[in-house]
Formats: sequence, structure tokens, C-alpha cells
Amino acid sequence: MNQRTSSAGAIREPDVPPYQVVLAETDWGSLRTAFGNGECLPEVLARLLEQDPKVQVTALAELSELVGHQHTVYEATAPVALYVAGILTHPAALTLRPYRSVPLRATFLNWLASTAYDASDAMVERTGQYLPGFRAAGTASAAFRDLRPMLYRAVAPFLRDGHEDVREAAGPAALILAEHPALARHRDHLAVHARRILATSGDDHNRRVAWTALTAWGHHITGFAPVQEEPWECGPHSDGLGDLEPPF
Repeated sequence: MNQRTSSAGAIREPDVPPYQVVLAETDWGSLRTAFGNGECLPEVLARLLEQDPKVQVTALAELSELVGHQHTVYEATAPVALYVAGILTHPAALTLRPYRSVPLRATFLNWLASTAYDASDAMVERTGQYLPGFRAAGTASAAFRDLRPMLYRAVAPFLRDGHEDVREAAGPAALILAEHPALARHRDHLAVHARRILATSGDDHNRRVAWTALTAWGHHITGFAPVQEEPWECGPHSDGLGDLEPPF
């Protein structure tokens, strides 16, 4: 995948294609999901653009089962992630979550972070111990991992979003995606966000993501309590269904 160069000569990541293009030009029926082929995916993806947040969140939960079941990356995972990244700027992403004054954009970003985690370096290394060739070229995992620079470009603007919950969701997503070698130039900037997560976040998984990134990138971590490694069998996956429950 080629990076683009702006008129000023600065390298930048490629843009995510318009979600309409992803929807129309993907041969969904030829792609494997956790429960057969992806013929049903266009209808589920379309529901993400409804104005009813319960419909949107339920659709996102269905996607989690179809293309993220048991923390597995399927053939359909990559185009679904491109679609979700492509609608981050859609008006439907501004719908407020049930029971909360938080845009659905935060839920979409959390979903992208969880999906990226399933194809992260650590998860690929662990899975590769049991399934040799898991990350080989041509596999579903490799296809998703190749998209990380493109997905990062869609996520990065929300690191500066005016809504705290959106910023909180964008941080871990950007940190996980930045494992891609082509994104190494962003890591010093992202380290600031990682330290902010360690200092302010009450989410254990997000703190683990921040700690892992800083450690992997050679940053000294002082002033923070060590974060324990997440058990293999307890990896996170956000399906958004928690957004349907009252915040008690």
C-alpha cells in the first residue's frame, strides 16, 4: 500500500475509501464470516446509518459476532472495518447513545480498537504459536493488518475531538494501529496520548494498551503503577451492547 505525499512534501497515510464504495464494490458473498458467507453484511452495515441508536448499536453487535467472533479475524473483517472507519464522519455517528449524551462515534471507535486488537502484534504472535502461518501473506489477518495505515488516518483526527468520550475511544485505537511499521513516525506524538490514558483512564484494557505501546516503543514509564498483562482468555471485544444499558 502506497502512502501519499501532500503538496508540501509530507508523507501521509492513504484515505479510507468512501463507505458507499466499500459497500458497492465488495463481493460480500465471497467472503467468510464466523457463520458462513457475508451476504447478510450489506443489510447489517446499512443499519449503522439509521437515526435510532438502539438499531445502530444492535447492528454493531451483530457485526462483532459475524466478523469478530471469539477474537478471530475473518475474510470479511477488513472491509467491514473500512466501512465503519468510513462512517466516522457521517451524521449518523453523531447520534447520541441510549442513556448517555455521548455520540455513537465513540462506540464505533471502540469497535475499531477492539477489532484492531484482535489483529495486534501480541494477538498474532500468540495465535501463531498454535496456528503456524496465521499472519502469512494472503490470510485474513494479514489483509486486515495491511489496512492499518488507512484505518489510522480515519481514526487520528478524533484524538483531538471536542468530546472526551470520543477522544478516550480514539486513543487506544490509534495506539494499536500504530504498531504498523509505516506509522512509526507518529509514535512520539502518540506517546503523549498513551501517557494521558495511563494518567486519567479508569478502563483497565485501555491502560494496558497504553502501557504496551510505550514499552514497545522504548519510552521510559515513570510515575505510573505497572499494568498487569491481560490474560489470554480474557481479551476485550467491544460489541457496543453495553451502550444499551442504563449507566448504573
